[in-house]
Amino acid sequence: MEKLVIQATRRTVTGKKVGALRRDGKLPGIIYGYQTESTPILMELRDASRVLAHASSSQLITINLDGKEFATLVREKQRDFIKGTLLHVDFQVVSLTEKIRTNVGIELSGVSPAVKDYNGVIVQELDVVEVEALPQELPDKFVVDISGLLKIGDAIYVRDLSVPASVEILNDPNDVIVIVTGAAPEISEEELAEEISEPEVIERGKKEEEEIED
Repeated sequence: MEKLVIQATRRTVTGKKVGALRRDGKLPGIIYGYQTESTPILMELRDASRVLAHASSSQLITINLDGKEFATLVREKQRDFIKGTLLHVDFQVVSLTEKIRTNVGIELSGVSPAVKDYNGVIVQELDVVEVEALPQELPDKFVVDISGLLKIGDAIYVRDLSVPASVEILNDPNDVIVIVTGAAPEISEEELAEEISEPEVIERGKKEEEEIED
């Protein structure tokens, strides 16, 4: 697995003044965690964004802070609502000799025959599972092949995941990850019009009853 490294320096600017750093192409952040005091940091926005774009939430990121390396996991990303650019990133320092708990994403692959043959609908119930493992042994993601879902009602459960011996999944083994359901029946324009108008008729009748009682 490729080692992902982000270069950083200690940040002394805080508060509203951080906006000026962002305009200069800098990305503020913070590191904290295992044997590490909470430390504000500063990164190059372009370089950090490139690294983080290819990293999952369970993938180790090495922060090189003024020549000292810290093994971290990304715990929070703040983005500009309109531009989508990163505004701030929180990194948690972890010990490579102690197990941690975190979420690992689930990605679906393949095509289910039930969709083509029975007009089924794929419903993904879980997009992450909680695991416990040493940080360097965390999977980037779990890939679930749905090509074995042959008919309506077929499902894949947590117990069906292929998991390395060094990783423990903490979810209930019987939790559904993905299931094939029947397509919702189509509603004609006439039926839709009746559903919309019916409450109006009931409400009007209620008002008429109230007027009679008065």
